[in-house]
Amino acid sequence: MAGSCAPIYIDGQRFGDHHVISGVGIDRGGSKHILGIELGATENAAAVKNLLTGLRDRGLRTDQQYLFVIDGAKALRAGIEAVFGSDQPVQRCRNHKMRNVLDELPRAQHAQVVNVMRAAWKLTDFDEGMKRLEGLARFLEHDYESAARSLREGMAEMFTIQKLKLPPTLYTCLGTTNVIESPQSGVQKRTNNVTRWRDGAMVERWVASAWLLTEKHFRKVIGHRNFWALAVILGREKASDASEKVA
Repeated sequence: MAGSCAPIYIDGQRFGDHHVISGVGIDRGGSKHILGIELGATENAAAVKNLLTGLRDRGLRTDQQYLFVIDGAKALRAGIEAVFGSDQPVQRCRNHKMRNVLDELPRAQHAQVVNVMRAAWKLTDFDEGMKRLEGLARFLEHDYESAARSLREGMAEMFTIQKLKLPPTLYTCLGTTNVIESPQSGVQKRTNNVTRWRDGAMVERWVASAWLLTEKHFRKVIGHRNFWALAVILGREKASDASEKVA
C-alpha cells in the first residue's frame, strides 16, 4: 500500500518527554494510510532519515515522485532530499507558516495579515501568489522585520500545489498538514490514560497500536475525486488512463 500513495504527510507529536514522527499517505482513491512512525522530533535529522528510510524499505520507490507535505522543519526537507532525491515536490504547511508569522506581530496586525495570506493562497497562479506575499513582506519589514523574514522563509514551497497546477479542489487537503494532525488527535486520545512513559520502546508500542486503531476510522479526504490529477502530474498515470478510471 505504501507504494500507491502519492501525497505523504509528515508531522511530529509529543508523548511526555518523547517525540514521535509519523507519516501518513493518501492513495489514488483518497483513502488515508499510516505509513510509519519513528522516535524523535521533526528537527532531529537522524530520526527523520530513519523514518524516510523505513518508508522506502516498505515500498516507497525512490524513482517515483511524491508530494511531501511538511511543517517546514529543515531536518525534514534535508531528509527527503537525502532519501528520495532533490526533485521531490514539497508543500509547506500554510497553517504552520501563518502561526509563525503571527507570533512575530502584535494582535492588532493579525486580521489584516491573515486575510492577505489566505487570499494569496487561493490564487491559482504561482507567480501571482508569490507576488502578493512578497508585497505583504515588504509592507511588514518596515516595522516588523522578523515577521517579514518569517514570511519569506520557504515562501515558494507554500505555493507548490499551484506550481504543479493542481485543481483548486485539492488545495484544502494538500495545502496544510491537517490530514495528519486530525488523526494525531485520535492517537492522543487513545494514549491519554498513560500517566508515565517509561521509555522509548513503550512509547513506540502504544503509539503504533493507537495509530492502527485510529486508522480504522479514517475517512476519505476532501477533493478525493480529483486525485487522478495529482497522479498524472507526478507521472504515475497517463491522462487518458486516469480519465477512463474516473469515468
